[in-house]
Amino acid sequence: MKFITIIPAYNEEKAIESVVKCALKYSDVLVVDDGSGDSTYGRAKSAGARIVKHEKNMGKGAAIKSGLKEALNQDYDVLIMLDGDGQHNPDCIPSFISNIGDNELIIGSRFKNGNPENMPIWRKLSNKITTNLIKFVTGFKLTDSQSGFRAMSRDAAELFLDIKYNDYVYESEMLYKASEHEIEVNEAAIPCTYGDEKSYVTKIHALKYILFIIGLLGRKFKVRIISNPIATKLGN
Repeated sequence: MKFITIIPAYNEEKAIESVVKCALKYSDVLVVDDGSGDSTYGRAKSAGARIVKHEKNMGKGAAIKSGLKEALNQDYDVLIMLDGDGQHNPDCIPSFISNIGDNELIIGSRFKNGNPENMPIWRKLSNKITTNLIKFVTGFKLTDSQSGFRAMSRDAAELFLDIKYNDYVYESEMLYKASEHEIEVNEAAIPCTYGDEKSYVTKIHALKYILFIIGLLGRKFKVRIISNPIATKLGN
């Protein structure tokens, strides 16, 4: 089987080289430079990664889609995604690969073995709220719906190419899409390191995510009403 690690990156010159070199121990590596204004492109290339370059910043979702499309065109069987800021440890890749046979999508959970001590409290709170909402909508037993460290089969990846979102909402929509198609989803415990990395999630992103969750709830209850003959009859 052919494996590839896809790293969406935006202004990650500090960590991208070490992340790429570590990931290359286990798989081919593709970095999607999402319009960085620093030396991300050059450092990723010198570290040995193949590069897809966006001429302007399009969003993390757009970068992931570009990576998935390129990897599928190159006939890879298993696609791993991780962030380029150094928070994710590429040494976890082998455990992801070993679990993908029984599951089509693996989420790297920072909470599976308890709360990570080094995570900022506001991230713990926001993750808990959003994960509970995603669990309710999808039915998946998740502890970390927001993790960007994931692995998926080729068949699963093909389902995610037509997701309309280009920002951080994309990763949550992946889970909803997986639930629609009854994809087998599981989690693998991962460590996570937090330093002085900058968050690119703005107030606008947060508002978009709230609207996205409201939309998800609307889709869920609409499906329930349509699928319930008594409710449908009462609606008439």
